[in-house]
Amino acid sequence: MSFSLIAAACGGNDDGTGGTESSSESDADDADSGGDADSGGDDATDDGGDGGDEDVDSVDAGVQEEVVETDEDEQGPTQGGVLRYGLEADVDGINPTSSALSSPGLTMANAVFDTLAAVSVDGEAVPYLAESIEPTDDTFTTWQVTLREGITFHDGTPLNAEAVQINFETQRADGLVGLAVRPFFPEENASEVIDDLTLQFNLLDGNRYFPYTISGQLGYVASPAWRAAALEDPTLNQAPVGTGPFIFEQRSEDSVTTFVRNDDWWNGDVWLDSIEFSPVTDPDSRTDLLLEGDLNALQTTNPPSVEIMREEEGIQNVVDESGEEGIAMKNTSAPPFDDIRAREALARATPLQNYRDLIGLGISTDANQRYTPGSPYYNPDVVQVGDDPDGALALVAEYCAERGTETNPVLETTTCTDGRINIELQWSGPSVVQTRIADILDEGWTAGGFTVTFAEKPQDAHIQATALAAFNVNPWRQFGAEDPSADNVWRLCRSIEFISLNWPRNCNEEKDALLIEGQLMENGPEREALYQQVEQITNDEYLYVYFLHSIWDNAFGPEVRGVCDRFAPGGEELICSTNGRTWFDTVYLVE
Repeated sequence: MSFSLIAAACGGNDDGTGGTESSSESDADDADSGGDADSGGDDATDDGGDGGDEDVDSVDAGVQEEVVETDEDEQGPTQGGVLRYGLEADVDGINPTSSALSSPGLTMANAVFDTLAAVSVDGEAVPYLAESIEPTDDTFTTWQVTLREGITFHDGTPLNAEAVQINFETQRADGLVGLAVRPFFPEENASEVIDDLTLQFNLLDGNRYFPYTISGQLGYVASPAWRAAALEDPTLNQAPVGTGPFIFEQRSEDSVTTFVRNDDWWNGDVWLDSIEFSPVTDPDSRTDLLLEGDLNALQTTNPPSVEIMREEEGIQNVVDESGEEGIAMKNTSAPPFDDIRAREALARATPLQNYRDLIGLGISTDANQRYTPGSPYYNPDVVQVGDDPDGALALVAEYCAERGTETNPVLETTTCTDGRINIELQWSGPSVVQTRIADILDEGWTAGGFTVTFAEKPQDAHIQATALAAFNVNPWRQFGAEDPSADNVWRLCRSIEFISLNWPRNCNEEKDALLIEGQLMENGPEREALYQQVEQITNDEYLYVYFLHSIWDNAFGPEVRGVCDRFAPGGEELICSTNGRTWFDTVYLVE
């Protein structure tokens, strides 16, 4: 549900920066599945892309800190070997048209699927499976995607415009993934086959940054024959068929998922014999397995793990701090957080400094908004409240005096008992770090007038509950798109349905108008000022408590090579990690 589809990112929980999808997830994140509990976010769409449009400027999309230190072997890459990769969690399936792909799911999907566009190290969305991605006019409401010739799926089905349209329309119709698609396309004539290799997308609103939306989950293209079979037999959601560098072999949920080399991959040689993905939900255990040689690689947002691996000789770290933020997210659609006084009270009661000291450990960067201080969209005037229990108590008293007898639908009790607000804190586990985070928050919120009930759920159930508004407050990972327009799926009023990707279910028409306007603006001071204004509005609504900017680390053992050697067919150097996801087509092993 992590559209992280769209990205990032959906939200959900994380190793220790405040939780996640969503968020695809990066991006929609893809619409990319962007939020994360990961939900989130991702992946998604980004900044905008060159896609053949010379007027589109690139931004500092997912520029990452690379700490890859390897001595390349003199003979170069050779085929062979099994890469054992540790994931932070498992997902409910690996079907890009229907599955909730948070960061772990997107990482596995990168092995078996290719995307229509990819993001370069310069922050541009460049054609990948597509040969070109171009707007038809200067309104940026229609885009034509022309595919490369001669590409086939693993089952022999040809890649053509009809196959892409089938994927897109299936995503648009899906109850979950469609939440990242429907708000941005008309009900009819959303896509048109122009010729065998060209598909036209018709948007509701102009968006000069559209190519980023097809660089994550919404850009994965699955075999239409497999997709049809999976609609009849949902167990096939666990056995994906794409065009990617690896072919699905076997999967045991919450255990091991295996992909084997595709010797006929359209974009060049693939070196590894196979990849084995294993979910290890405890970050300390995951780190130990890498250091002991039981894993060759892993993903983590746990600051202590990142610090250990940075200091360990021979470990290669690809670190990305430009994406998702660790937050606590409030459900504004029901008591108590439909009342801004309760939301502000929780923000004031939050032990920000304690959280950052004990969880961030001086390793992760403090966050008080969506953007890092180095971003052109960062608003230095945004001041987040916190560490103010007395201020919280005053607001709690006022709220309970007026609304204390109403019902909290999550807890099925009154909103207040003995002058204290009753809330549930829900997170994804089992996780030692998440439990520690809960204890830290509980201590501060209790002092600020809240009575906190804990609820630990598996990640997929946690994301589902969040999408259905069955929560009061959740730790989450959110946002993380390379361009701010790609995070609109998490913010717009139109993203609120029975199932919602606007997780807080907050609707602000003024903010919506600014976000839609930002999709069309060229990068520059005017656009930067617009997004800074959006951050101030969001801060004033008390929707989120920002803790830390997630520090994603894809760590690799000394025997791994080629992690950041990726290039698009057009020669552009591509990012090798974003929001916890990485790619495997250039990876190889040495003794």
